[in-house]
Amino acid sequence: MTQNYILTLTAEDRVGLVAAVTGFLAEHDGFILDSQQYADLELERFFMRVEFKGAGDRFPASLDALTDKFSAVGTRYALDWTLVSGAAKPNIVIAVSKGSHCLNDLLHRWKTGGLPVNITGVVSNHDSLRDLTEWHDVAFHHLPVTDGNRAEQEQAILDIMGEQQADYLILARYMQILSDDLSQKLAGRCINIHHSFLPGFKGAKPYHRAHERGVKLIGATAHFVSAELDEGPIIEQAVERVDHRASVEEMIRIGRDIEAQVLAKAVKWAGEHRILLNGNRTVVFR
Repeated sequence: MTQNYILTLTAEDRVGLVAAVTGFLAEHDGFILDSQQYADLELERFFMRVEFKGAGDRFPASLDALTDKFSAVGTRYALDWTLVSGAAKPNIVIAVSKGSHCLNDLLHRWKTGGLPVNITGVVSNHDSLRDLTEWHDVAFHHLPVTDGNRAEQEQAILDIMGEQQADYLILARYMQILSDDLSQKLAGRCINIHHSFLPGFKGAKPYHRAHERGVKLIGATAHFVSAELDEGPIIEQAVERVDHRASVEEMIRIGRDIEAQVLAKAVKWAGEHRILLNGNRTVVFR
């Protein structure tokens, strides 16, 4: 089977960028399977994702050779670009606390081939989800955290990510606030999920307070983590309508379902190299 490749790039918008990419592929017998691009006219930035394969003798024999040849285009147009094999799956580490719904959903999707990632480990400040994790043959790392050991605990997370060559840290209802230092070190590589009542109903028992206020929409937001709490670039959101008949327990159940679905989409798109950062926003090529 012919190998597929994925090229993603961002650059200052200018005439000729699409022609430069497609012209390069045509010159080297590259057959385009999917191509999406977006021009942010406000910020004058250009974004592109191209999936392609070789279709002739002029196509480079390896990813390294292809990368070397395309580097001239990248330099000429000052591109911020990545080129990867379509078969390569990013490694991810999942961080959780006690809530199992997002972790269970990700593990199930991954185990059944629904997520284009490698789950290399799970870290948690509690030990309660060890059995679920190890049942899926994934390494579980219990890293308790206190006010006195927070820096050491976060370094242990980084060490595990380094050992497992993890591309992303996924916060699957990890109920600890990351330090500014860790947030900066993982900029663009850490995805969080939370309810979409924010900025309202912050803190404990948000669904109880939402029920008291008669909220009619329940939602979830997946976003990249930044030093500003819950204000990083948004990747995906979803909502479901409820009415006066919904109990607190029903609202929590609906919220958990949406959280799991939204986080799974964000992880899938990250695995397929569909998410590009655009300042405090994202471009997601679905």
